[in-house]
Amino acid sequence: MDDNRIVDLYLQRDEDAIRQTMEKYGSRLRALSYGMVGDRGTAEECENDTYREAWNSIPPHEPRTYLYPFLARIIRHISLNCCRDRSRLRRSALICELSKEMEQCLPAPDDAACRLDAMALNAAINGFLSGLDAEKRNIFIRRYWYLDPVADISARYGLSQSKVKTTLFRCRSGLRKHLEKEGYVL
Repeated sequence: MDDNRIVDLYLQRDEDAIRQTMEKYGSRLRALSYGMVGDRGTAEECENDTYREAWNSIPPHEPRTYLYPFLARIIRHISLNCCRDRSRLRRSALICELSKEMEQCLPAPDDAACRLDAMALNAAINGFLSGLDAEKRNIFIRRYWYLDPVADISARYGLSQSKVKTTLFRCRSGLRKHLEKEGYVL
């Protein structure tokens, strides 16, 4: 079933929407969550919470053209909260490590003006990512969106770990320069 029809089911408050969503995206959502929480049972809980949150968020949102990214964002937030709540020190350390890496190239949302500028920042980051070749963009997204370890990324793309680390470093540096050109103070 296509995403448009699934969103229509949500808008009609038809419970079949959840079943259709589960059939189409369940395994991808579970894998995304599992990569963060490291436990199958917890990943399944996060997946179920995602369906509940989608049920409560549609309407007012109508993610007809971006249903999977909409769901992925929800499950990501739920999974990260689950990591915090369950005090998973190893995963929390990874999240802190990745956050520190990105802090060096993203402005801090410490005032109202910065928070209001979130859409422009989003556009600037997307502009930067669209300017990267596919391999660099995929490496960057696997690391900072999916939170994949460097070893997994290197295996996925058949690259050495040092090449992946170097690529990530250069991408972060490039993002920093791009954002500074866009007028962001880092």
